[in-house]
Amino acid sequence: MKEVIISGKYAGQRLNKFLMKYLDEAPSSFVYKMLRKKNIILNEKKAEGNEILVEGDKVRIYLSDETIEKFQSRKKQNIKGDSLPKHDYVNKDEFTSYDYNQKNTDKIILDILYIDDDIMAVNKPVGILSQRAKKEDYSINDAIIDYTIEHKIIDKNELNLFKPSICNRLDRNTSGIIFAGISLKGSQQLTKAFKDRTIDKYYYTIVKGCFDNEMNCKGYITRDIKNLKSHIISEDEFYELSSKNSKTDELLKEYEKIETYFYPVSTNGNYSLIRVKLVTGKTHQIRAQLSNIDFNIIGDIKYGNKDVNAYMKDKYGLKNQLLHAGDVYWKEKNIKIHAGLPENFIRICEGEGIRWQPGTQEA
Repeated sequence: MKEVIISGKYAGQRLNKFLMKYLDEAPSSFVYKMLRKKNIILNEKKAEGNEILVEGDKVRIYLSDETIEKFQSRKKQNIKGDSLPKHDYVNKDEFTSYDYNQKNTDKIILDILYIDDDIMAVNKPVGILSQRAKKEDYSINDAIIDYTIEHKIIDKNELNLFKPSICNRLDRNTSGIIFAGISLKGSQQLTKAFKDRTIDKYYYTIVKGCFDNEMNCKGYITRDIKNLKSHIISEDEFYELSSKNSKTDELLKEYEKIETYFYPVSTNGNYSLIRVKLVTGKTHQIRAQLSNIDFNIIGDIKYGNKDVNAYMKDKYGLKNQLLHAGDVYWKEKNIKIHAGLPENFIRICEGEGIRWQPGTQEA
């Protein structure tokens, strides 16, 4: 018999989900059979599997040690995620292989802005992936896993039950604040907050042009998969398009509604530092919207101005768009986080005579 006492890290999930991670090689039919036969019980009572676990719950598994090991063979044999048997219950993304002992020659030293028992916020530098694009990549997500193991927040043997994971993504060449859940509770809280839009996110960018009036831009966005670019149309254009198309639901699958606030911070007449509040968060939303209203982000190869980009590269060595996730406000938890402007922002502001003031601005 094996007894598992649920800690705060694993509370909040359904019993069946927990069991399918704990007995990660067992068919789902076997898990449900053991529940029906009371070979697996919760708090000394028969369980259905849909119970939500809370901290302190006791899960008893009345199986031999040999049987339990049999159904934990991936953990015992260190089988890579790519070679997992494709059972119908396996979420392959969740079990992507992570080798803590790998030698990372480009290991990331985290700039931690906030941390508690459940949540971490870090400042991602430019050029670093939020998550792996290829198996051999080393991302900010991997660095967070490394940190939690090295600082004994989580044991590496627990990674099959819960793996710390980021809850918002930034493009490789966008810097700034990324949140991660370092417990199941934290991941669930963050997922809900981002879904419900109760976390306010503010970005900073430098654009070509004199931006001196606050704007609230609404519209619709669609993705050009072939060219990997997003295209913006106004609300009026969308309504005109929908009036010609009786299948509005199909149109809404192609075009997603977006909204963004733009606030002027400082301008020299030719270039402007602005602050951006995302209401929705779609791929390339800020970059495409600013280009659509003729305020191109400097350094932006996809949506920017070639002549401006060439000038900035020649004078300042700028090779990427200037976009920085600088402020986050999570009002229900009274969390305010600020990530100061990166050096390339400051260098260009000072070089072009754009006044800037470090520190957090209120929402």
